[in-house]
Amino acid sequence: MLDSYPQIRPGPPRPSRILTPANVRAQAGSERYDVPGCGAYLIPVAPGDRLTIRNAEGGQVCEILAADGRGVIDAGVIGAQANGDARGLKALLLGGGSGMGGLRLGLERRGIDLGRAGAVVLFGSETPAGTEETFTATRDGVVVIAAPGAAMQPGAQDTATPLVVTVQRAALKLVKGFDLPDPLADPVLDLRVKSATAQAYFVKAGDYIQILDVDGRQCTDFQCFSARKLDQGIEHALDVTTSRTLMGHAYSMPGLHAKYYDQDWLPLIEVVQDTVGRHDAFAMACASKYYDEIGYPGHVNCSDNFNGALAAHGVAPRPGWMAVNLFFNTAIDAHGVLISDEPWSRPGDYVLFRALTDLICVSSACPDDTSPANGWYLSDIHVRTYSGAEKFSRSIAYRPTPDAEPKMTKETAFHARTEAKTRNMVEYKGYWLPQVYSSNGTLEEYWACREKAVVLDLSPLRKFEVTGPDAEALLQWTLTRDVKKLSVGQVVYSAMCYEHGGMIDDGTLFRLGRDQFRWIGGDDYSGVWLREQAEKLGLQVMVRSSTDQLHNLAVQGPNSREIIRRTIWTPPHQPMIEELGWFRFTIGRIGSPDGAPVVVSRTGYTGELGYEIFCHPKDGVAVWDAVWANGADQGLRPMGLAALDMVRIEAGLIFAGYDFSDQTDPFEAGIGFTVPLKGKTDDFIGRDALIRRKEHPMHKLVGLDIDAAVDVGHGDGVHVGRAQVGVVTSSTRSPLLGKNIALARLDVAHAAVGVQVEVGKLDGQQKRLPAVIVPLSHYDPKKTRPQS
Repeated sequence: MLDSYPQIRPGPPRPSRILTPANVRAQAGSERYDVPGCGAYLIPVAPGDRLTIRNAEGGQVCEILAADGRGVIDAGVIGAQANGDARGLKALLLGGGSGMGGLRLGLERRGIDLGRAGAVVLFGSETPAGTEETFTATRDGVVVIAAPGAAMQPGAQDTATPLVVTVQRAALKLVKGFDLPDPLADPVLDLRVKSATAQAYFVKAGDYIQILDVDGRQCTDFQCFSARKLDQGIEHALDVTTSRTLMGHAYSMPGLHAKYYDQDWLPLIEVVQDTVGRHDAFAMACASKYYDEIGYPGHVNCSDNFNGALAAHGVAPRPGWMAVNLFFNTAIDAHGVLISDEPWSRPGDYVLFRALTDLICVSSACPDDTSPANGWYLSDIHVRTYSGAEKFSRSIAYRPTPDAEPKMTKETAFHARTEAKTRNMVEYKGYWLPQVYSSNGTLEEYWACREKAVVLDLSPLRKFEVTGPDAEALLQWTLTRDVKKLSVGQVVYSAMCYEHGGMIDDGTLFRLGRDQFRWIGGDDYSGVWLREQAEKLGLQVMVRSSTDQLHNLAVQGPNSREIIRRTIWTPPHQPMIEELGWFRFTIGRIGSPDGAPVVVSRTGYTGELGYEIFCHPKDGVAVWDAVWANGADQGLRPMGLAALDMVRIEAGLIFAGYDFSDQTDPFEAGIGFTVPLKGKTDDFIGRDALIRRKEHPMHKLVGLDIDAAVDVGHGDGVHVGRAQVGVVTSSTRSPLLGKNIALARLDVAHAAVGVQVEVGKLDGQQKRLPAVIVPLSHYDPKKTRPQS
């Protein structure tokens, strides 16, 4: 009988399998804190709270200071006994590093005196990465977790690295019903916008407005008016169309494109900090018409909530409100369709504005439960305002890995000098860098690099110290180059690949000793990958980040050798600048044996003779000033990222995210010379895939000469006839060659030098630009200039 029935899938339905980082939603009673190297963090505790401290990268000492509710220092608060003093924490507080001001105030408010502090000291210089210790709080109090360290000498590798602290609360810590991060300063206003409601509030000119996503993935519509205009009966709300037009960006963000305006071009607010970087300024706040037409008549909506909240300020109701939809994740697709998905925001994420005039503001907690707009879960929004007397630096957050805490944009060691020469700064990999200098302009910077000399800040490059008896073995396994052939004092350029042959990163490897290396790349994940492989294989090696301990200036151009020769003193056992070969480095000091310590390498990213100087951030100003003084009669100019892009494209030098990705192997990225498949006799990650890809290539990176004075851009199609056979990856108008040039990835069937192709504009068919394939390096293909 059963055979007469259809086959079915037995059992109840399974939930959708969606993999997300653990910190996307607020975890009940679970908190995570990233304590940076040379940093510290104060955490309140209650009885039963469990603290786990993880030595994330290995080799980092930890100091724990515990105090009870009366401010008495007592390690018994966490069920431990002091086994040392708080020497490292005291040094950090005296040094005044990042975040130390807030920690000092926190200690003072609680009456904690460090004069005779006893500390619990964990870990040591040989502690493996991932080592953990756990403590349980016995009573109310506070715990200070410190990751102490001194300034790292550029030639040394004793970097300070992060500690990761997780706290599992015995009882959920509540702040007005929800967990909230600590205020950025003493709030003027602390306002909770309950789920599916809106509230209006006044903000004085110059004050700051922080809008927080309490639980994560909750949209909030924001609107504001000039209070003076409202007093005159003029209801000119923030106008997103005007703002997009004036700022030239989909939504305003920290930096040059930070302001929002009303329809009369009056600036109302500017964005100071943003931990999400994904918002909407195209759609309106949700309105009754939207819900009516999808079958939810009478659904609560932000526009009606705005009307109710603004009525007390005499603002006339509107059927639908234009707004900045913070945390609303939208995009315009290739067909012009407005699409949306769940927000990127996480618990505690925020946007910080500054009022540019007296404002009447209104904020909502969006009630849309009919789409992914709020992650299918409605929650609260919180608003805090702060006095204009406070100082908050412009910053954008980024996360090195999906489960990492956000890191805010920082200033490099040379920022004091670069910001004096330009306000045109852009955020690049967590730092502010000059795009172009005000007194020069991009073309003057370009010609100075080609004909004389330039100095540029490249501090965001990621640095990792790879040390230990298995350091060479790890790098031989994870890099495409033959590391065993690398001499002490030598540098090699290499690719780093996944098992399928796609690139993780490219970078340079410095050999400082037999078991000491320094990897310098462009991506934080390259260090994570190295550490993961070491752990998987059980290798005796530590991979520790030193980006915050080593900032670097590049001095490039025909006159760079003379400038560096005048600037750098080297001891007898190190090469002099005149003796320094291409892809070699030396260790010295600025000016004399008593000057700031530096590492100088003969490397660069311009296609010219050039050097890079690595120093500790505390010595950044001294290094810049010495280079500047010694280059005054050599035509030295500062150079920003805009001119750097021009020279590196001319030289055929690739850039991550444009010319290569994890879908691109080194051969397709034009750096096949970094993969010695026949010369390297040891196996390495991706070798089999790279052999297969080399024997059966699909794409090739080539140069293009474009016979039109029309700009082309990253992503423009390259065509033969109607068919698209490739894509432009980078392009510029070359001052030296007097024409538009590009790097492009093409199908190998059409990648030979001399082949005529066309670059497609508009839809790729209606407008074409004639082009011809040329060698990858338009300028000095044999690299005679950097080797000169």
